Amino acid sequence: MLNVRTPTALETAHAQFDETAARLGLDEAARDLLRNPLREYQFAIPIQMDDGSSRVFRGARVQHSDARGPAKGGIRFHPNATIDDVRALAMWMTWKCAIADLPLGGAKGWVQCDPRMLSPREQERVCRGWVRQLARNVGPLTDVPAPDMMTSGRHMVWMLDELEAITGQKLPGFITGKPVDMGGSPGRTEATGFGAAFVLREALAGLGIAPDASTASIQGFGNVAQYAARQYTAMGGRVVAIACWSQRDQRAYTFVCEDGIDPDALARITDPFGTIDAAGAAALGYEKLPGTAWLEQPVDILIPAALEGQITTANTNRVHGRVKVVIEAANGPTTPDAERVLLDRGILVVPDVLANSGGVTVSYFEQVQSNTNFYWTRDEVIAKLDARMTAAFHAVRQATAAEDLSMRQKAYMIAVDRVVRACRQRGWV
Repeated sequence: MLNVRTPTALETAHAQFDETAARLGLDEAARDLLRNPLREYQFAIPIQMDDGSSRVFRGARVQHSDARGPAKGGIRFHPNATIDDVRALAMWMTWKCAIADLPLGGAKGWVQCDPRMLSPREQERVCRGWVRQLARNVGPLTDVPAPDMMTSGRHMVWMLDELEAITGQKLPGFITGKPVDMGGSPGRTEATGFGAAFVLREALAGLGIAPDASTASIQGFGNVAQYAARQYTAMGGRVVAIACWSQRDQRAYTFVCEDGIDPDALARITDPFGTIDAAGAAALGYEKLPGTAWLEQPVDILIPAALEGQITTANTNRVHGRVKVVIEAANGPTTPDAERVLLDRGILVVPDVLANSGGVTVSYFEQVQSNTNFYWTRDEVIAKLDARMTAAFHAVRQATAAEDLSMRQKAYMIAVDRVVRACRQRGWV
């Protein structure tokens, strides 16, 4: 059997953009401007550890585009991420904001660390150090960060406090994903997962499948996956498998229950980083299988909600023949070659730039509320989110049907065209 190299996140992002640029007939200047970050910052974050020793972490902020508005994107704490991963994620944020028709650009932040191995005080020092390095280059009118993998509202408040200490101003609109009592938006925690579920609901309706007659398998059980599972279950669907990473064992597991997994019960035995307690899962009657088993389940829906590059040509043959739809709740979970295989099999792939844009949509709501000091109720926020996600899905789906393109191809055409038009109106290209 031949070994197939999985493309990196940046290679995937470039391939998707290049295909779209060719289809739109973009000139060389426009391609060069949008294929690369507008600007990026890389820096060291020296901190003192709790034991008195010193340690230096590497950090970065990549601003891919601010043609349509302030750059927007999360801050990821991860020991294995690279600067190229951050560049890819920043580019995807640009397209995601454009698809949702938000007046925002795309950015991404990163610290090369494992917060699971750091005390809360050490995490706080890292957060404040990240802001000190970028205080001149971020803010409510320039670049608005948010939580991402292994960061949370607590980290965002530390960052907000540091920027306000440096500037001497109150700037709640600088950062989103804050706790509600610190200027956050009700509904922000649920937003990405709920948004993916709203898109799934519309996709199932288009396929003539009732949610209460469907089953799903999910990769990941962090914030996004938990709320996607909850909302899908509330719609009547049945989650039969959930995969997660075990920090203790340094490997992934899949927990399976044919009768359906209770997301709330599972969340109660899951740590803040999405690791499920295996003994607790066994007590709930869930079978533990290898981490790759989530992909092989005989379900209607696959929801990758973990890392990039998880569905590849090396494992598409393991996707069960019953699968009808893949909802990309993670960023870049399906490689381009793997997507072509899935499409050839008649599987609908709802791309990440659409499926997981609920988070940035409510982040935008939070930014607006923080800047105006006027807040909506949770029900209002969720209703606005549902309306935007539903409208975005149907805009892409209808355009896709009209031009015989995949949902990703048409979504990218809509997004890139919107950003290019903004660049041209500014006189950049």
